[in-house]
Amino acid sequence: QVQLVESGGGLVQPGGSLSLSCVASGADFRNFNLNWFRQAPGKERELVGSIDTTGRRKNYADSVKGRFTITRDDAKKTVYLEMRSLKSEDTAVYYCNARWAWGQYWGQGTQVTVSS
Repeated sequence: QVQLVESGGGLVQPGGSLSLSCVASGADFRNFNLNWFRQAPGKERELVGSIDTTGRRKNYADSVKGRFTITRDDAKKTVYLEMRSLKSEDTAVYYCNARWAWGQYWGQGTQVTVSS
């Protein structure tokens, strides 16, 4: 069993920056591909960014390319999402996700609100 706990969400003005963290426990973190998803009110959950087990292969949703950066620190069992130039449409609950061949795990989510 893997537990994922996100932190770092909050209220930020448009154009601002925010950094999310997701700490894992209960498994060998290095075996998991890691993802950040988000879900806005009334919308489906969407993939924001992903990073593979090596940390070298990353993918981003078109809507966040050039603004968001996903990284991982296996020693700290943590995956990060650095967000800059935030827009009102980035407002959502952000979820950490860990996947491997035998299944996937989710965090409880952290709210990000971009508003003036």
